[in-house]
Amino acid sequence: MQNIVILISGGGSNMAAIVRAASAQQWPARIAAVISNNPDAGGLKFAAEHGIATVVVPNKQYASRALFDAALREAIDRFAPDLVVLAGFMRILTAPFVSHYAGRMLNIHPSLLPKYPGLHTHRQVLAAGDAKHGATVHIVTAELDHGPMLGQVEIDVLPGDTESSLAARLLAEEHQLYPRVIRAQIERNAAAAA
Repeated sequence: MQNIVILISGGGSNMAAIVRAASAQQWPARIAAVISNNPDAGGLKFAAEHGIATVVVPNKQYASRALFDAALREAIDRFAPDLVVLAGFMRILTAPFVSHYAGRMLNIHPSLLPKYPGLHTHRQVLAAGDAKHGATVHIVTAELDHGPMLGQVEIDVLPGDTESSLAARLLAEEHQLYPRVIRAQIERNAAAAA
């Protein structure tokens, strides 16, 4: 049974989609923990209600990014993760932290990477007049939003779309894409270990 640790900073809707898919599809993996840098993250309640261990590592209590990452790594490693999944985790991680989980840490980013790494992707899509928008699941590397891609979903940008309408429509697609890619990764891990 593989262990998955999910990192969140807010409501955790992608985390909830992953938890539901893992249960409904009976993945050969368990969500071992949900960890947040934000003690008020709404997703912590969902995780606790589903019997998943929750941990808070408040980034504001650490004097530097390196100290925070060290504490976060210690919290994650207690659960012996096969996969670390970033699901709306709003912290840029240091290169040593990323290196520790090389090939085992996934992120979902709301753009058709390599376009629009970083923040405000919906705004950038609208400002550029793009006809398509989307989300990308990728392996996390030290360069922000640039790791090897594992899956993408694409949506049309509709006339009259706003940042919020675009974000809401895309989020529904993310909730399908992310669990599908994670399950495929679990199956690859199992095949490699066999």
